[in-house]
Amino acid sequence: MPQPSSAPPPPPLSPPRSGCRPLHARRPTCPFCSRGPLLSSRMFRTKRSLLVRRLWRSRAPGGEEEAGEPGGAAEGRAHVGGGGRGCCPGKAGRGGRAAAEAELKVLTHAVLKRLKEWQLEGLLHAVESRGGARTPCLLLPAKGDSRLGQHWYPLPVLLCKVFRWPDLRHCSEVKRLCCCESYGKAHPELVCCNPHHLSRLCELESPPPPYSRYPMDFLKPTADCPDSVPSSIETGGTNCLAPGGLSDSQVLQEPGDQSHWCVVAYWEEKMRVGRLYSVQEPSLDIFYDLPQGNGFCLGQLNSDNKSQLVQKVRSKIGYGIQLTKEVDGVWVYNRSSYPIFIKSATLDNPDSRTLLVHKVFPGFSIKAFDYEKAYSLQRPNDHEFMQQPWTGFTVQISFVKGWGQCYTRQFISSCPCWLEVIFNNQ
Repeated sequence: MPQPSSAPPPPPLSPPRSGCRPLHARRPTCPFCSRGPLLSSRMFRTKRSLLVRRLWRSRAPGGEEEAGEPGGAAEGRAHVGGGGRGCCPGKAGRGGRAAAEAELKVLTHAVLKRLKEWQLEGLLHAVESRGGARTPCLLLPAKGDSRLGQHWYPLPVLLCKVFRWPDLRHCSEVKRLCCCESYGKAHPELVCCNPHHLSRLCELESPPPPYSRYPMDFLKPTADCPDSVPSSIETGGTNCLAPGGLSDSQVLQEPGDQSHWCVVAYWEEKMRVGRLYSVQEPSLDIFYDLPQGNGFCLGQLNSDNKSQLVQKVRSKIGYGIQLTKEVDGVWVYNRSSYPIFIKSATLDNPDSRTLLVHKVFPGFSIKAFDYEKAYSLQRPNDHEFMQQPWTGFTVQISFVKGWGQCYTRQFISSCPCWLEVIFNNQ
């Protein structure tokens, strides 16, 4: 039998390349040690990047839907069911929103990375407290517009759009608060970009719907002083006025008294709570719990009202409102998380025979009182107006609950928590 041929010898092992360890020198990799670079990156992440991430997570919901298309086209396409855009319009819509969100994120991060660490901390404090805390101005160069989609936005409008109102379109829709350093400055080199130093302007109804009108016949006094008229615990007597004229301003002001520009009374249904609050400073915060600001704290007043509805509305007042006397009149800014309702004679058409109750949403401002218009509305030669108390220098504000013909509450005295602001007309 033939002998089997011997196998050829194995080829010699090539020497290891420089920088490589032989197999016997390699050690098994620990699964926990393999995450070392990831853990180290988290450990050494800068404070600035953490602040930027927290700010992005605190953005207003819904901003990505409006980011790429400021004209509202994104929202309009979301409601289109056909039109030849493909068999899966929902997927296209999600893709468009994702692209808009990515664009908004890149732009927002680019703006935030320009800020210093202390500026990021102040902005984060303002955003997370939703304007409840007093935060400094965020001063940035005024010529720093940013492009989002097909439109250019000034930095204050862009940050308001990101953190407060995703549907914001133009700088004419917002108003600066008097606490801001940029307030009243026409063309400053540095402009405040703190989104909570601005408010959204409240648009008045034009023309107002007839079902929401408050007839001025309710302003006329009645002979028998009905039960719906609140009694004044400030004077110990009874105000013989209808719900439109609940003020007792005749006993509040001496002729020529200039010590205050208004007084504020707090009511719970038909009962006034506490004494009148005299206002000398140009701006006043009216809130419920400390520390929500400096001003009139309603929670410090002693109230005997045990109504569950009153207690529920009290808990929703929160940051309340800001009352500000400015050059063009008196403005009311809603700092709370719920709507407020305002009735003022200077908010309506001078030729109208009715008064409208206006709803002001959170974050919005409204010019609640105009001095020049109030003086022109006194109508000294009008016999009908001379026969009833003039309430043109009084503004009524209700928290959370509205009143009028489109509500179950016809009179403000039926509202759980409300304010009466009486202006000094001297």
